[in-house]
Amino acid sequence: MNSFKSHFKFNKEERSGIFFFLFFLIAVQLGYYFYNKNTLSQAAPLQFESGLQAEIDSLKILASIKDSVRIYPFNPNFITDFKGYTIGMSVEEIDRLHKFRKKDKYVNSAKEFQDVTKISDSLLKALAPFFKFPEWTQGKRGKTFNTSTSNNKVDEIIWKDLNTATAEDLKTINGIGEKLSARIIKFRDRLGGFLIDDQLNDVYGLEPEVVERALERFKVLTKPNIIKINVNTATVEELSKLIYLQKYVAEGIVNYRNLNGSIKSLNELVEIDKFPAERINRIALYLSL
Repeated sequence: MNSFKSHFKFNKEERSGIFFFLFFLIAVQLGYYFYNKNTLSQAAPLQFESGLQAEIDSLKILASIKDSVRIYPFNPNFITDFKGYTIGMSVEEIDRLHKFRKKDKYVNSAKEFQDVTKISDSLLKALAPFFKFPEWTQGKRGKTFNTSTSNNKVDEIIWKDLNTATAEDLKTINGIGEKLSARIIKFRDRLGGFLIDDQLNDVYGLEPEVVERALERFKVLTKPNIIKINVNTATVEELSKLIYLQKYVAEGIVNYRNLNGSIKSLNELVEIDKFPAERINRIALYLSL
């Protein structure tokens, strides 16, 4: 037993030697760790060929748009600051569009929109399917469409009024049956009548392609007389009568107004928690300051 313990007895010089040896090992390990860390941080970032990178950027933009708010077809001439932000435009791109519009000019194609705003090709590819320009800018004639035949005869298609269409009229559109036609009329009645064609997109269960087919036959030809709700004086009950505003949103508007004073611009509403910002253009049709 005594001989076993003797292996663990060291004099002062031996203990100093062991201490410096351990210190040397620790120093080597630390040096190796920091050397590898600096080498990795200075490594060149992973880069892709320009065409592949553009495709990746486009996919990222499409994913971010799909994961955020639902986008309805819209006229890009009327993009607000908030709308531009939600669809991925930079502040500079939005400002270019607003500066262009202040000259009372309009873009009438996706290419013109890109020329004015300078957005990237990948963002344009993601947004262009949602662009909706007035029909007359696309070579259409508005309420009538004439087609010349070989016998020089002219066939005229007359738009039907979306605000007076019956359930039977609506069912002539492929994709609209008994339930959807009744739902469209019920929604129209709750609105007091459609103010713009795009409101057909707000009918629950009506697919975009069906809406597109319907708007080839139906248009808002007679607009209803709407008494706008004053957002600065209306009560929660009055605001919640608007089909687009749930009661908790109406309460949020009144609370915001009480905390901040009068609302000076309808665009302020998008700052309210849970406000349906994607429908601000629809909601603004029914509100006043």
